[in-house]
Amino acid sequence: MSLSLETPALRLEGIIKSFPGVKALSEVSLSVNRGEIRALVGENGAGKSTLIKILSGAYVADKGRVELFGEEIAHPMPAGMIARGVAVIYQELAQAPHLTVAENIFLGRLPRLGVRIDWTAANAMSRSIMTKLGFDIDPTARIQDLSVAKRQMVEIAKAMVRDARIVVLDEPSAVLAQAEIDQLFDIVRHLARESGVAFIYISHRLGEVFALSDTVTVLRDGKTVHTGRSSDLDAQALIRHMVGREMGDIYPKRTPRIGEIVLKANSLSDRGLLRDATIALREGEIVGLFGLSGAGRSELLRTLFGAASRSGGGVELFGAPADVRSPRDGIGNGLGLLPEDRKTQGLFLDQSIRSNITLSSINKLTRFGMIQRGPETATIERAQRELSINMGSPELEAQFLSGGNQQKVVLAKWLQTSPSVIIFDEPTRGVDVGAKFEIYRLMRQLAERGVAILMISSELPEILGMSDRILVLHERQIVAELTRDQASEERIIELATTGSQAESQPQ
Repeated sequence: MSLSLETPALRLEGIIKSFPGVKALSEVSLSVNRGEIRALVGENGAGKSTLIKILSGAYVADKGRVELFGEEIAHPMPAGMIARGVAVIYQELAQAPHLTVAENIFLGRLPRLGVRIDWTAANAMSRSIMTKLGFDIDPTARIQDLSVAKRQMVEIAKAMVRDARIVVLDEPSAVLAQAEIDQLFDIVRHLARESGVAFIYISHRLGEVFALSDTVTVLRDGKTVHTGRSSDLDAQALIRHMVGREMGDIYPKRTPRIGEIVLKANSLSDRGLLRDATIALREGEIVGLFGLSGAGRSELLRTLFGAASRSGGGVELFGAPADVRSPRDGIGNGLGLLPEDRKTQGLFLDQSIRSNITLSSINKLTRFGMIQRGPETATIERAQRELSINMGSPELEAQFLSGGNQQKVVLAKWLQTSPSVIIFDEPTRGVDVGAKFEIYRLMRQLAERGVAILMISSELPEILGMSDRILVLHERQIVAELTRDQASEERIIELATTGSQAESQPQ
């Protein structure tokens, strides 16, 4: 697009922000024009969230200027920034799930007839904005009954009702299927082109940066290190700006040493949520599992781990039947699970890193009812060294770690149980490119030690780059098994969407 030379929609100049012991932002500047889609990228801890919170008024900058459409905002406050047209749509949506779509859109400002709420007007106005944006969502539906994609659409509608002119999208695609991402991108492009809305798009998925944005700003260690047109960069150049060094091939070739079958699931079923799934995992092998949203990925891994009851089929471990009916059974049989939502299912965020790492092995570290501090400290130090966990102190609460380091803590917890099989569910969701390298390295090291790995991912490049073998799910059934050489993005998508070539299902 041809960038406008008129007064920018947003100008941040010389923003400085410090917290105790940390300088989060150092002289950061950012200028975004009307109708521009600006990508904001950087590793976790680079300062992206802090900068956005200053823009929204949630944080106050120690120094610097905030201008909206040429007007300096002396004391940005959340309500004032919303009133001036700034909307931030976070990855973790702040919605009232028990209320309706219309109630969420007009939360705190529902239309009234005298002292009564005018529900007819609220629903009609909600339907009108939905139609204008191309959404098909019932204004009377409750938020808790909607998909994540539709919940995001509600947030966009809320922003437009409030006449948002600057919209920040923070990792919006992290939980969306590709078709939903494409729809989101169409909406963003339409609003930028037709309504002049300025967008700031934050994502760790570099392919999205190039697919959607006009320009890109890179933050590193709290400083602006690059701003320019997205089309002037390639992925390697962008990564180099983000991490400050050459990273090499993100998916280096390896020659796996595949051994005997560790786990075999035969015709697993789960009351219609999963249909006759047969899967085998071997020592030293990384098996990728791909399927669209609703295809049964979560049901399969939960059934394998014992977190969901099965209505048919069985599981074998090292050739012998295994009665895996609960997570306790799964752990006892050498299975580990890194869940998709590490914050609610993988960690106790308000507890220390020390407690989170040793939770799974507390019995080994306890004698006469007392935790043995020497062995416990040795366990923590070994995990920190082997997994390169970046933490100031093991007494720090897990909530204060970056996404990548949180994922490493979850992995450290499972490694204390010496698992034979580890299930990685979306292993790099919400982590930066540098942390992705580390997680991929750790996965390869585990495979080289003979651990069998099942990796569920919605990122096709990750599936293709990391997997020795790929399974494709369609409508809750495994419809294909592909070797690395047989697989391509086009073939996997075709299988996942149509279920064609079902005759290649593994026996």
